[in-house]
Amino acid sequence: MTMRDTPDTRHRRAVNRAVLVVSSLAALFGLVMLIWILSDVAIKGMAAINWDFFTQLPAPPGEAGGGLANAILGTVLLTLLAALIAVPFGVMAGTYLSEFGKDTRLGATTRYVADILVSAPSIVVGVFVYLVLVRPFGNFSGLSGSVALAIIMIPVVTRTTEEMLRLVPKEVREAALALGAPYWRMMFGVIYRAAAAGMMTGIMLAVARVSGETAPLLFTALNSPYWMESLNEPVANLTVTLFNYAMSPYDDWQAMAWGAAFVITAAILALTVISRLLLMKRKPS
Repeated sequence: MTMRDTPDTRHRRAVNRAVLVVSSLAALFGLVMLIWILSDVAIKGMAAINWDFFTQLPAPPGEAGGGLANAILGTVLLTLLAALIAVPFGVMAGTYLSEFGKDTRLGATTRYVADILVSAPSIVVGVFVYLVLVRPFGNFSGLSGSVALAIIMIPVVTRTTEEMLRLVPKEVREAALALGAPYWRMMFGVIYRAAAAGMMTGIMLAVARVSGETAPLLFTALNSPYWMESLNEPVANLTVTLFNYAMSPYDDWQAMAWGAAFVITAAILALTVISRLLLMKRKPS
């Protein structure tokens, strides 16, 4: 009897086949559920999409027509402001972890805190910003909503920036410094340019991460049926509007909720695909 025909080997092969079958069935089940959900959102959401959806304010309860133009604009502005806050801090923190804090206690602590914040429930961030910015000032605001989203984005940008900068060979740094370039010029002119695609991927993933957040905005930006006039007031946004409309007893509001779900899903999907394409471009062939 050869080694390949021993009972132990046959048992291992049988277990291996069984695990492969179970894993394949689980993957197939997940894929079917994903396609089912996306197709349901696309079919019901596209039925509510029209020109008024992107140009009109929400209609009063029970009245047909209207749109979610203020919520779409509010979501874009809140996300952009959050990115303006989070990206500089995230890039600087990632640069410190990669270049200066590799073996320091502060670097290890920062990395540990960033890893915790990446997986922290977003509602905890919303409650924190509510206690720090909303309650002391006595009103919900778009600014506090952007701060909450920025807190969620910062650890994603930080860790992605660190990993992308570490992928740049140290010989590139040594070559730039050997040519007489100061460290700051080497970072901006050589290292950042070499890691630009990967860093942009992290930024876009962070934007996609917060684009569908509802809980932080419930505690900070809240919602509004009007156009935004100031960041120091409640601001309309798609996620909270979707939550409110989906819970309403009105058929037209529920249809608008499907439309909002489709817009959010399509936007996140587009950002995710673009970020993956940039990451594939960054990897060496």
